[in-house]
Amino acid sequence: MTTLSSTAQPIGVHEATAPEATLSPLLKQATPVVVERALGSWIYGADGAEYLDFTTGIGVTSTGHCHPRVVAAAREQTGLIIHAQYTTVMHKPLLVLTEKLGEVLPEGLDSVFYANSGSEAVEASIRLARMATGRPNIIAFHGGFHGRTVAAASLTTAGTKFRAGFSPIMGGVHIAPFPHAFRYGWDLDTAIDFALTELDYLLQTISSPADTAGFIIEPVLGDGGYLPTPPRFLEGLRERADRHGIVLILDEVQAGVGRTGRFWGHQHSSIVPDVVITAKGLASGFPISAIAASTELMSKAWPGSQGGTYGGNAVAAAAAVATLDVVRDEGLVENARERGDQLQKGLKALTEANPLAGDVRGLGLMQAVEFVSETGAPNAVLAGAVQQAAIAENLLLLTCGAAGNVVRVIPALTVSADEIETGLGRFGAALRVAQRS
Repeated sequence: MTTLSSTAQPIGVHEATAPEATLSPLLKQATPVVVERALGSWIYGADGAEYLDFTTGIGVTSTGHCHPRVVAAAREQTGLIIHAQYTTVMHKPLLVLTEKLGEVLPEGLDSVFYANSGSEAVEASIRLARMATGRPNIIAFHGGFHGRTVAAASLTTAGTKFRAGFSPIMGGVHIAPFPHAFRYGWDLDTAIDFALTELDYLLQTISSPADTAGFIIEPVLGDGGYLPTPPRFLEGLRERADRHGIVLILDEVQAGVGRTGRFWGHQHSSIVPDVVITAKGLASGFPISAIAASTELMSKAWPGSQGGTYGGNAVAAAAAVATLDVVRDEGLVENARERGDQLQKGLKALTEANPLAGDVRGLGLMQAVEFVSETGAPNAVLAGAVQQAAIAENLLLLTCGAAGNVVRVIPALTVSADEIETGLGRFGAALRVAQRS
């Protein structure tokens, strides 16, 4: 019988040559910051620097970093139960969360399904629309971002990087124009009329209404460039959805939970959607997502079509309950509106005499500046230079847009007037540095 000596190594282990594990080289950081801790609107780096965070984890830390009430709720729940798989045993935080969501959901949307991420919730919504209608097709809109999983990426046209290189992607998806007035060089009404006319033409020529299960759209395009969807366009979608029996899905993953100065981004219009998708800011950084629909619509999904191991996690649900309470108690929806107005006015003042700042736009605390060249072409070089120069000013920003030429500004809903002014000062300094380089 052979035995290993005390110095023998297991097969495949070579102490002298074992490589260290590293993160995938495809994960490119927007900043070089390594976080030590964070609080409110501020990130404290391992380098000792204090950074004003106007990225909020891409709109996730809605109540700011480490809000004391969210921290306390998560800490308490962790000591009770962490994982209570919600199709096996139910837990109180999810029941309370559903009750609290019911207080803010659009009228009639009284049934909720929980998942982990925005992409999962998007996929659940299109599965529901297809099952409820018995139709195969989904119409999304140019510039939309709905996620990176296969079905969600199939709906995404915010940039080819999200959907290229792993074809075939999901079939039954058709893309209609978005009323992007700045891109077309038109006034807003002309852009809306064009987009609605082209949608009607798509329904006449590519996806018959009898084959169309749903429309899916963001109330503000996220990665597509921080473009608010015009109320009249949403109202046009609602009218067509009603006329043809199509399910209208609002992807509120980034715009929801107060970020636009209304609790839901679509509430800047008069419509009520058939399905609302929420994630990101719902739990201040804990992973949880949901779709909401009427009980009548939700009941048309097939048995077994909704579920998941980690969906509705107890700690994430407790954090979401605390988040909703903070949003209500601290008046954060109103603060997002007021501070968003302040931010947009400040950005316009900084850029009004700058022909390379082609457009300043947004709703609430979703604001952006689109940079262009002297000829009006997208200027990704300047946008990237501004974002990088801001780091030296201790301000964290992100870029977006199909060409990468949009700088987006995403403060926490708790941001103060003084912090907005500080951020504007740093943005202005970064813009001056970027244009000199």
